[in-house]
Order: sequence, then structure tokens, then C-alpha cells
Amino acid sequence: MTEKLGSFALVLHAHLPWVLNHGVWPHGTSWVNEAASETYIPLLQELYKLVDDGYHPKMTLGLTPVLCEMLRHPSFIDDFLGYLDEKIAAALHDNEDFTENKYEDGRIKLSKWWQEYYERVKDDYTHRFNKDIVGAFKKLQDMDLLDIITCGATHGYSPLLSKDTSIDAQFKTAVDNYKRHFGRPPTGAWLPECAYRPGYRWKNPITGEEFDRPGIEYFLAKNGLRYFFVDTALLLGGKSQGVYAARFPLLKELWKQFASQYEEIPISFEKSQYEAYLVSTDPSTPAPVGFFTRDEKTGIVVWSGEHGYPGCAEYLDFHKKHYPGGLRYWKVTEAKLDLGKKMLYWPDDIPEKLDENAGHYVNLIKHILRAYKGDFGKPGIIVAPYDCELFGHWWFEGNWWLARVLRWIEDDPEIDLTNTRIHLEQNPPNKVVSIIEGSWGQGSSHWVWLNEWTIWTWKLVYEVEDKTEKIMVKYGRTKDENLKKILKQLVRESLLLQSSDWQFLITTWSARDYAENRVTLHYENFTRLYAMAERYGSGDHVDEGEWHFLGTLEANDGIFPEIDLTSFIP
Repeated sequence: MTEKLGSFALVLHAHLPWVLNHGVWPHGTSWVNEAASETYIPLLQELYKLVDDGYHPKMTLGLTPVLCEMLRHPSFIDDFLGYLDEKIAAALHDNEDFTENKYEDGRIKLSKWWQEYYERVKDDYTHRFNKDIVGAFKKLQDMDLLDIITCGATHGYSPLLSKDTSIDAQFKTAVDNYKRHFGRPPTGAWLPECAYRPGYRWKNPITGEEFDRPGIEYFLAKNGLRYFFVDTALLLGGKSQGVYAARFPLLKELWKQFASQYEEIPISFEKSQYEAYLVSTDPSTPAPVGFFTRDEKTGIVVWSGEHGYPGCAEYLDFHKKHYPGGLRYWKVTEAKLDLGKKMLYWPDDIPEKLDENAGHYVNLIKHILRAYKGDFGKPGIIVAPYDCELFGHWWFEGNWWLARVLRWIEDDPEIDLTNTRIHLEQNPPNKVVSIIEGSWGQGSSHWVWLNEWTIWTWKLVYEVEDKTEKIMVKYGRTKDENLKKILKQLVRESLLLQSSDWQFLITTWSARDYAENRVTLHYENFTRLYAMAERYGSGDHVDEGEWHFLGTLEANDGIFPEIDLTSFIP
């Protein structure tokens, strides 16, 4: 029997912010439609094809609570089918137009190719997956192939939230929501943006207020979550790593606050990203929590659009589209080439390139595991986390590549294809280590989310967090059903305001106006509900218009029906 070099665990993090009932195109429901048709369903198609062929595609998949709520929402299901019909109609229109105007044969064939692509997506979504993307993934988990993990309820950026109740509520709401969708508790969590903060005397970067706080792992353990993921620098960077970008004084001050108290746990072994560890920075934590570390070497060859596989000349170009339908007919050609000079996409070129890239990736995995085993004398595990939407949406052929990698690794006697839950059960970690504060953002810091462009959003978040605690102390245990309705929608608006997506979109300028409007909207909704709760709770009359306003919000933003108000009581 061939001796194993080690294990490989693919981790995909699927997430979109709550956009249903908040715009359609270019920002809004179209984001979910695109991700479902280009990423989630194609991923399911490849995984089910592997199962049909007798394979066991083990991997870890993060489905955020807010994404699960959207994918199972009746408005998405109806709208998505209409979206697919629009894409099929666009392909038919292009085919007629290209034929009539005597375009090159390759482009005419591509229009037919797109028609067949969207027809397959629609047929599988409707018949094979029963219009239930979440349920289709659940079936793979019930077969013990996937480990589906959770996240913060609305992807709130945990290290910068100012109240412990906010962090606790993000994960408590997530766990409760997970149980409703998957019929079991989750084992692990994806920290939003891989952002972690250990326990120390924290200084609010806006108000300057200081107080002792437990590490993020405390809230995971409290809610029964056994493991999470960190970026490489958080494990191996050490205290000298410039965790915060010097460009923003408030972040620099927060780093000084942490660094002055940071004491690395003395260890008698060399840390490695190819081993799972435990972390516990507060004696009140129910139990140490396990964590896995992202492997940089397998990351760069996939993440990089310029130097990684997605930048190969043969693959479909993401940016150039043909209107009115928005279908894509051109290949990358060259990474930085002017859009007008892109060459026609040719599907027949793709299988050979996918084989080449998948073969390179598998060999890279074996090289890393062989080196680790040689240095440490034991098998290691490579954990390769990526945004799920990278595959299919940004890199159109990505799911076909993933299927090859999973198939070839399972066929390779030297590699154990696994998921993170199975690995932890078979190899429980017993070493407790320190990890520093940071994220997988620029410079391993918080800068992408807290900077000169986003500081105003955090002022609103902190104000809402403070008011949430105050109102919940007064009324959080009420038996009055009408007051409960007000408070439940109030905390939903608070959670939606906390979404890290808004700061990300503002900083990257990818949808700045939309994100700024969403922050303002949820803040204003919260403020109005807060006043309504105070009036009703004190016995004053509440106008009929306010009850109508509440009903509108419940219809538009009524996520997490199982939400537990006691999670928000300090």
C-alpha cells in the first residue's frame, strides 16, 4: 500500500450580502442571479457528476446565513427562472443577429453554445435540484461528502464590532439559522474576511473607550463552533508583522494597543500552516477552538488573475461583454490587453488547458506535502480556501478545473482528499498557539474595512450597537408580541448594517454609491424602529403609518425568522 504524503482540503466560501428587494441591476438581485447561474449551479453539476461517476468529492463549503436566506426566498426562485429565460433569449437574439449580419462562424456557434449552457442550468435547477440550491448542497453533506460550515449571520466584521453582544448575536443567529436549513448544528465557521482578534484590553478606534474583551474564539466556542480559518500571516507573521497599515492613524493606534499586550505562548515546536492547532486567549472560553491556516502557495496560482490560472489566454474574458444581452464571446488573450483587441473565445481549446492547470496544481500539492513530511516527519494537511464566486463567475471555467482536481486527487494514492470536519475528527489537534490580529485583506490588516472612506459607517454601527444594548435591556425579554415584532426587525436592521460588504464595496469603489445608500438606509430604518419601540414600550400611541412601515420592512428584510432576542441582551 502506498504511503500517504498528507491530506488536501478544498474550502470554498460562498457569500453575497442581502440584496433581495434592494435593487436589481447593476447592483442588487442580479448579483445573486449571476452567482447562482455561473457558480453555485455549475459547482453542483460538477459535484453530482463526480458522484455519478463513483467518486467521493469531499470538500468544505461555507454557505453564509444571509446567502441561504436569499437562495431559498420565493422572490429569488421566481426571479431567477425569469433571469435564465432572459439569457436564453439573449443567446437566441445574438444567433439571429450574427447569422443575419454574416459574423464569423465561431461567434455564431458561441451564441448557440450560450443558449445550451443556460438551458442546462435551468433544466438542472428545476428538475435535478428541485429549485433548491441549498437543499442540493445539503444532500451532499448528508452523504458525508461536504462539510457545510457557517459564518457570521450577515458577515459582520467581528474584530471591529464594539460590543460583545454584536459578535455573539452574529454567531448565535448563524447557528440557529443553520439548524433550520440543514437540520443539524454546524461544526465550523468562516470568520468574515478571515478576520480575527485575540482577547486583550481593546481600544475603540472611534471613541477611544477601553475595556477588556475576549478573543473571537470565545464566541465560537460559546455557540458550539469547533474550528475556523486564518490567513498565513496571522499564524506565522509574529509580533513584528506590520498588521495595520501605517496609512491610517486610527488603525495604527489600535495596533499599538494590541502589540503592547501581546505575549506569544512559548512553544517547543515550529509552527506550520500544514497543521491544525488550538487557540484560547481567555480563561472563560468554554473550550479551545481549532483552526486551519490558508496555504499561500496553492492560493496564488488560483487567486491571481495576472499570474494564476484564470489569466491564461484561452479562458473566457470576464470584462468584455456583448450587449444588449451581456453575453461574453472573447477570451483573455493577454491579461492587460485592451478590450478592443481581445480574440474570439474557443471552447475546444479549454479541456487541454484545464488538464494542464489541474495537473500543475496536483503536482504542487504533492511537492508541498512531500517537503513538509520530509521536514517534520509526519503527514501534513494543505487547506486551500477561496471565495466560491471566483469559480464560474470570475473564472468561468473554474468549476470544471475544480472537478478535475478533486477527481485526480482522489485517484492519487499519495494524497488523502478530505474535508476539515473529517480531518479534525481523525486528527484532533492538541497544541495551543497564539495567533495575531488581522484578516486576509491588504497587509493582513483591517484597513480595507476601516479607513478614511469608511470611518463614517463605523460611527453609525457603533451608535446602533450601543442603542441595541440599551433597548434590549429594557424590553428584550418582553412577552408582548407586538413589541417583539418591532424588536426583531430592529435587530435585523442592526445585523444588516454590520455587513462587512458595505465597507469593502466602498473601499474598492466597485459599488460605492450602492453600499453607501445601504448603510444609510439600514441606519435610518433602525433609528425609526428604535423610536417606535420606545413609544410602544412606554405605553404611548403608535401611529398606523409606523405599523405599516414595520410591515414593509418585514416584507423586504424579514430574514432569520428564528432570530433570538436574548442574544442581543448584554
